[in-house]
Order: sequence, then structure tokens, then C-alpha cells
Amino acid sequence: MVKNIVIGALALALAVSLAFQILKRQTTVELAPPEIEVVKPAPPELDPVPDLQPEPPPAPDPVVVSLKAIFDAAATDPALAGAAIGFCLVGPDGKILVDHQAGVAQIPASSLKTLTTATALEVLGPDFKFETRLGISAPANVAKPEADLVLLGGGDPMLSIADFEEWAKGLAEAGVKSIPGRVVGDGRFFAGSIFVDFWNWGDIGNGYGSPVSGLNLGHNRFTAVFEPGEKEGDPTRFLGAMPDVPGVSWWNETTTAAEGSGDGIVIHGGERTAVMFLRGTAPLGGTLEVVGAVPDPERFAAHHLREALLAAGIVISGEAVGAGELFLKGEAVPVIAEELLVHQSPPLLDIVTSIHDTSDNHETECLYRMLGLQAGLPSDEVVRRHWRQRGLELGGLRMVDGSGLARADHITPASLALLQHFAATGPTGEVYVKSLLEVGEGKIRFKAGAMSAVRSYTGLVEGKEGRLAFALMANHYADGDAVRALQVAVFDALAAWGGE
Repeated sequence: MVKNIVIGALALALAVSLAFQILKRQTTVELAPPEIEVVKPAPPELDPVPDLQPEPPPAPDPVVVSLKAIFDAAATDPALAGAAIGFCLVGPDGKILVDHQAGVAQIPASSLKTLTTATALEVLGPDFKFETRLGISAPANVAKPEADLVLLGGGDPMLSIADFEEWAKGLAEAGVKSIPGRVVGDGRFFAGSIFVDFWNWGDIGNGYGSPVSGLNLGHNRFTAVFEPGEKEGDPTRFLGAMPDVPGVSWWNETTTAAEGSGDGIVIHGGERTAVMFLRGTAPLGGTLEVVGAVPDPERFAAHHLREALLAAGIVISGEAVGAGELFLKGEAVPVIAEELLVHQSPPLLDIVTSIHDTSDNHETECLYRMLGLQAGLPSDEVVRRHWRQRGLELGGLRMVDGSGLARADHITPASLALLQHFAATGPTGEVYVKSLLEVGEGKIRFKAGAMSAVRSYTGLVEGKEGRLAFALMANHYADGDAVRALQVAVFDALAAWGGE
């Protein structure tokens, strides 16, 4: 019973507690927060917005407009169908203004020469000179009757027979009466082959493909003379070569062609070959002269120095030989023990001007090889490094020679045009610009390149608003007249730069 009393007391207490909690909740007053008046600041008084009209964009340059129209038309010209046409125009600030396939690499032909000449002017300097040395292989006060006269080349591309005649006259006047030994020509200054690996077989026997040796005479060229037969198809008669080319036999297969048909002769030669092949046709109507390439420059130079000495009354006991001949025989090549004279070439700037004027491959290759020789690197690497240091990355460049005679060369129009800008604004810029050919009273200066199905033009345009640089390249075309018309149209448009 006590247990029941306790449980009842607990239940009563719990009920009282719950009732108290309910009563408390019902009597609690919830007060709302006081209302606060927010005063918003008045917006600032703004000036009235003027009725601004956007400035019109600057009018496009008429030269740029004209050039773009020219290339739009070329793209639909049936005469240029299938051809690769590239063009780049660079403004005075170095920015590209017109880009028509300017990033596509093409074969440049002789416009590549500007890459060699511009590099040589900046690396070697406009006053650089090649040197050729003449001396004897034993001092004059030493009794050695077999002492040779040594002609040591230094890569000079401008050495001539007239120079030899002047030397011989000077030696005779100085009292030289005889040479007891041989006349030895040494062209080892430039190592390796005298022909570029990528030159064609049809190029290396002809004058424009003459070899490059450390010892060069008369650009290592001769003139072959042909007399046509009495009628078409008759064999021609080979009358000889001027100047004489020692150690060579002539294989003449040329025939007579119609009058007015022009020079159809190709000369096939090779490095130190003993046989030169004469093939093709000579037209009726008189003798024909064709320029060929000397196969052994060392022996050629030694031979003609010996002839000049004999003509000056100096007795020569030995024969004229080249260092290559002695090497093949296993004989030592004599060196100069006592120097008689040092001959210097014209300044480099004169040679560069000649290259731009005549597009001479031989002269250009001598410069190109000298760049590599002085740096102790492949010549193409010297070129790339130099312009990279100047801020120009030559995209699309493959340079297997310095002259552009090799069809394995290629470069983009953008690289070629930018090169002109960098060269013109560089340390030798003004002399470089003036060395280029000019048209339009000097307003356009340029270098052109041409070979079968290849045409290129690169240079600079002067105007009141600054100097433009450009490159036009055309490859793989069938219609040369259409390319010529395109070039004329482009030059006419460029000539309008900067007004009158």
C-alpha cells in the first residue's frame, strides 16, 4: 500500500509540473523589435551625358587595299591555277600589313642571296677583305734549287688574270729572273667539295654553277667557242676555250640548229674531271660563245700564274700543279716559307654590290663559306644564330647554299620580308639598302630570283611615311607571263606608298 501511495505522489507532482510549463508558455508576451527609419542619401547630381559619337575607324591604307585586291584576283586567275603564290608586306614598325600565304615556305632562287649578303655585312663588316698570298717554299738565302712558288688562296672570289700580270711585272722589276721549282696552287682554305651537294648535274659544268675553292681565278670560268655547221643537224666545231683550261679533254656532241634559236648548249663537268662534255645546239649565223665552269680551280690558277710569269720574262723550271693533284699522288703540298706578296680583294661592300647587280653565284658562295669558316660552324647555322640574336626567327628556312641555286633551299615570304626590314634597320642598313638594284628612281630597291617555274622578288620601298619591306614568291606555275604581270602589278601598287 505504501508503494501505491509513493507512485501516486510522483504522478501528481509530474502533472503539476506540466501544467506550470503550459501556463508559462501561454502567458509569455513576444515584443516586436522597434521600427527604425532608414534615411537614404539623395543620389548625387550628375552632369548631363554628352551625345558622344564613336570615332570612325582609320581609313585603310590604299596600298594595302590595292595589294589585297591584286592577290584576290590572282587567286581566281586561271593562268595561275595550281601555282603557289606568297606575299608579305611589312610596315615601317616591323608589323606585317599584308599576308597572302606568307607563312608557306617556297623555293626562293636568287632572292636568297640577300640572306647571305645581309649577314656578311653585319658579321664580317663592309670593309672586310679576302687575302691571297704568294711566296716560295724555301727562303731566298737558302740553297734549295727545287723551291716552289706557292700561290695560297684565301677565298677571294674576285682574283683575275690581270692581277697575275701585275704581280709578274712587279716581280720582274724587283729582279726576280727565275723560279727553280714548280708553281703550286693551294685552295685548301675552303675544305670539302668545290661544288654544293644539292646543285644539279646540269648546273655544275656551266658558268653560273662554277666551283668554289679557296683559290679562285676569274670566277673559275672559261668561254667555249662553237662554229655551227652548214645546215641544221650538222655537227658543230669546237674552236676551243678562253682562257685555256689545262688537263681537260673536250667531248663535243653539239649540233647545228635553226638561225635565231639561241644558245641550246649545256656543259657537263664535275670536280677535277678530265673530260668536259659539250651537248645541245648552236644556231646558224656565226660563232656562239658559251660560259663554262673550270673543273680544277687550283691547277687553273697555277697554270695562268705561270703563264703570266713567263710572259714577264721570268724563267719557270717546273710545271703548274694543284694541291689536289699532289694529294692524289701522295706527295706533300709545299707551304710558304718566305712571303713575296699579299693581295687583297675589293672591300666586302663592293662584292655585295656586285652580287646584287649580277646575281653571281660564285661570289655569294665565297661569302657564305667564309661566314662558316670564321665562326667554326656550318654556314647556315651562323646565319640562323645571327638573326636570332637580332630578334628574327627565320621560319621555314632550309639553306643548303648561300646563293639559292639549289632547289633544296626554301624560306617563307614572311621571313624574307622581315629580313629586309631587319637588315635595313640594322647597323649596316643604309649601305645594304643602297647596294640593292633600284627602280622608280630609287623608290623601290630589290633583289630578284629566277629559275624554271620559280620567281621571287624581295626588297624595300621608300616613302614619306617610312620604309616598307616586301617579298613576293611564285613557285610551280605554268604561265610565266601571268607571273610577270603579277609582279608588275605589285610593284606598281608598292610605288604608291607614301604619296609623291
